[in-house]
Amino acid sequence: MRKAKPKKRIVLPDPVFGDQKVSKFVNHLMYDGKKSIAYDIFYNALEIVGEKMQDQEKSALEIWKTALDKITPQVEVKSRRIGGATFQVPTEIRPDRKESVSMKNMINYARKRGGKTMAGKLAAEIMDAYNEQGGAYKRKEDMHRMAEANRAFAHFRF
Repeated sequence: MRKAKPKKRIVLPDPVFGDQKVSKFVNHLMYDGKKSIAYDIFYNALEIVGEKMQDQEKSALEIWKTALDKITPQVEVKSRRIGGATFQVPTEIRPDRKESVSMKNMINYARKRGGKTMAGKLAAEIMDAYNEQGGAYKRKEDMHRMAEANRAFAHFRF
């Protein structure tokens, strides 16, 4: 990029918890600019998590944050072409991208799930991620496995 880097936009904290991470998650969850619906889905999902996981001493928000941490990948593979061959080069992920990738994975696997409402599907994915299972957790494990398998090409890092 020739010009100066664009400024990072500041994400305002959400109205209920006052947390920026929640706002970022809701922005990823949102379709067609319908933010109020995305907030409703997220808060309903947290209510469901709170009801179903009452035995935990943590609040629903803390369970969600722990679940996000558990599905956050540390390394990913990027394709790099060297001398006619394409290598999958393992690279570490920037912290802001880590957060974004984990949120997108959770939402995508929640959407693919079977269930009645999006709030129910998201709640189920949050609980699965918290218990280290489910699609999003499996995706993180696969990313780490790919990076480990291609560790020999780490010296091609950019």
